[in-house]
Amino acid sequence: MLKSAVITAILARLDAELEVLLRGARASFAAATDPDSKAENKYDTRTLEASYVARGQARRVAELQAARQDFAALNTSLSDSVRAGSLVELGQQGANELYFMGPAEGGLEVSVEGREVMVITPASPLGSRLMGARAGDDVPLPSGRRARLLQVH
Repeated sequence: MLKSAVITAILARLDAELEVLLRGARASFAAATDPDSKAENKYDTRTLEASYVARGQARRVAELQAARQDFAALNTSLSDSVRAGSLVELGQQGANELYFMGPAEGGLEVSVEGREVMVITPASPLGSRLMGARAGDDVPLPSGRRARLLQVH
């Protein structure tokens, strides 16, 4: 599996999430600033609630935009050890799993060439255990079990 295909899939997923979030943020902003949504009495908090939603969505848009820039700028050159930008394959109990060591958006999953790839970050429990590991190393998992690092791309 090509690492560039994984990054392309991650960027496409981030772009799709950004598009949905931007539409929602525009709608929330419109609801928060619409003169017709003025409070009818002291207990009517619709405008205030819409402003909170708009603020939260704007913050998430900024996070996704920063993550997209970070993924696009990753160093994808080959390395013997796991680092940010590495595609790693772990084997445990007869199952192989693919992980991409990303700068952000841990937990994001993409499908590439019929295989699921999960983004992990160096700050995550699994990511911190994998950083610096090499193919053939046994890696302790957060669950207490161990896995074999099969490949580092």
